[in-house]
Amino acid sequence: MTQPTIAHHPPPSHQNSAQSDALLDTFLGHLTVEKGLTPRTVEVYSRDLHRFCAYLSTQDMADVRQVGSRHIVGFLSALHEQGVSTRTQSRVLTALRGLYRFLQRENELPGKNPTALLHLPKFGRSLPHVPSQEQVDALISLPDAATPLGMRNQTMLEVLYATGLRVSELVQLTVSQVNREAGFVRVRGKGNRERLVPLGTRALSQFQRYLDTVRPVLLKQRSSDYIFLTRSGKPLTRQAFWAMIKSYAKRNPESGPVYPHSLRHAFATHLLEGGADLRAVQSMLGHVDIATTQIYTHLASARLREVHRKYHPRG
Repeated sequence: MTQPTIAHHPPPSHQNSAQSDALLDTFLGHLTVEKGLTPRTVEVYSRDLHRFCAYLSTQDMADVRQVGSRHIVGFLSALHEQGVSTRTQSRVLTALRGLYRFLQRENELPGKNPTALLHLPKFGRSLPHVPSQEQVDALISLPDAATPLGMRNQTMLEVLYATGLRVSELVQLTVSQVNREAGFVRVRGKGNRERLVPLGTRALSQFQRYLDTVRPVLLKQRSSDYIFLTRSGKPLTRQAFWAMIKSYAKRNPESGPVYPHSLRHAFATHLLEGGADLRAVQSMLGHVDIATTQIYTHLASARLREVHRKYHPRG
């Protein structure tokens, strides 16, 4: 239902849109007069910025000054899905950075610069394969949990998917790193940086069963700080884990290409599909630069569009 408006005054969204157009014109004039850019370059930037404004209108956003980083990421994801090259996306982001730096200098930006922390993946970087939820479940169900090694393997897969750990971080986990009461693992990753990652109910339950019933069997009254052990009570190596996951993948060819990092990719993508904040996912993955995490927004957005097309009655 359309809301009534004051006579002779356009709705606020129209006002904001007109103000945004005026700010874009001012910025483009600044590029011509003060920056000395060529008419061709200014024309390209103008096209990129107006394309961004058209995207904002689909997000019920009419004022470029109220934009957050999620709008920028969403726009870049949309360009990616349309087949726009990474080089062109980089140019678009350059135009947006220039715009928001300009608005900041002119005191036209009420909040933070939404482009300040955003970067694009390097040119030519390909998107990783991400297994679906069903494929992940099928992979995790393959180990025979009735055997000690099967329970160990299933727990490792469950924890890997629940936390997004790197394989090196998983095989090096020690008992002191797990807070079973709070349901967290304390991880020391690249650069010796420490982070806390929640396990989740399902993974925590699996973890506790393994620690209480299987790990003591593998230890055989020996002593070890490591959680995931071999028959001889030694810590499992990355190479052994890789061989294990490869053997399971061969038994489940419908899952597509599976490698240790697949579950890390699935962890990040499925979280974003569920509405998780990009910053939270960045923290759990242990990425220093949010640009590394941004690649998963492309994957999540593409998957969501396919799900909508396939299942929504108006898709």
